[in-house]
Amino acid sequence: MAKNTKRQLTILRNKATGSRYYTVKNTLNTPDKLEFKKFDPKTRKVETFVEVKAKFS
Repeated sequence: MAKNTKRQLTILRNKATGSRYYTVKNTLNTPDKLEFKKFDPKTRKVETFVEVKAKFS
């Protein structure tokens, strides 16, 4: 099976609490930063999560 290099692991982070979600995005179809409203377990509310730069070693 060939590895698909167009898809990239991204991190969505809530700036207020620091909670994170991990997802995969297609960089050709969505070159802009992702922004989703997702449930934040720390505040127990739906909050806005924004894509941040991933630092993997």
